[in-house]
Amino acid sequence: MSLPSTQSAVRFDHHGGAEVLDLVEVPVPSPGPGEILIRNVAVGLNFIDIYQRTGLYPLPLPSGLGKESAGVVEAVGEGVTRFKVGDRVATATAPVGAYSQFHLMPETAAVAVPDDISLEVAAAVMLKGMTAEFLVNRAFHVKQGDEILLHAAAGGVGLILGQWAKSLGATVIGTVGSEAKAELAKAHGSDHVILYDREDVAARVKDITKGRGVAVAYDSVGQDTFEASLASLKRRGTLVLFGNASGPVPPFDPLRLSRGGSLYVTRPTLFDYVATVEELDASAAALFAVIRSGAVKVEIGQTFPLAEVRQAHEALAGRKTTGSTLLIP
Repeated sequence: MSLPSTQSAVRFDHHGGAEVLDLVEVPVPSPGPGEILIRNVAVGLNFIDIYQRTGLYPLPLPSGLGKESAGVVEAVGEGVTRFKVGDRVATATAPVGAYSQFHLMPETAAVAVPDDISLEVAAAVMLKGMTAEFLVNRAFHVKQGDEILLHAAAGGVGLILGQWAKSLGATVIGTVGSEAKAELAKAHGSDHVILYDREDVAARVKDITKGRGVAVAYDSVGQDTFEASLASLKRRGTLVLFGNASGPVPPFDPLRLSRGGSLYVTRPTLFDYVATVEELDASAAALFAVIRSGAVKVEIGQTFPLAEVRQAHEALAGRKTTGSTLLIP
């Protein structure tokens, strides 16, 4: 079957709110050397998409959007050896442009999707799941007996990370914004749940841990939770900041880390942990393994047609979503 000449894709030419996103018709690209053309079956929605749309993480404009998708290889360029036409693949790294029917990618930026993992699950979990993988295994090595704090425990990364950390023997303390999200977090690894807008998070953490504090706090919220995260750590504890859902953390004096108990703060990004093909394949393999084992169950909370991309962004930014959100081209 021959490929169409045009496709529907999301584009924007200036930074701003969800209203800057437009669904337009663009040419279907042809793969060059080392590239593959993917027909997207499902596309994952992530906070990094919002950061790029608003300009917090600015992109050269005009631009497409989206890093996470899963689909089928429709064409390959010269010299491609990792994949062939018909292979099931998923992506979670640059270049952006996954909000589209077809997506051109370097072969080194895609991974093979095992036959026992659906493409919808792959699209829902690649970026968030590999993020959880490096967070629990490498940014901080979670081990049996650790007590951890997990903000946004009912979000896309939170539901995966909570289950993964629980499977490693950790006690997971999750924070959420509603009773419904509390139940979801409890069903996905959280042993204790704190309603962050009704309770003093740090005080509750110290109460739960009998004054010890947590070994690590995973914080994707940023500005609104930074102080509570620092105050929740035990001596030599680690704060892993991996998002800014409420805005960036203000500058702070590093001397506070000494006064707080020789604390550590790191601001990692997935792309530095899957910088090589070997790292990418290893992270994806670890992710697929925990899904296959049943230790991590993927929660697809909501789906939107690609044409409703603005509504999808508004729902995610407004913290009205649970689990993973998919766009369907």
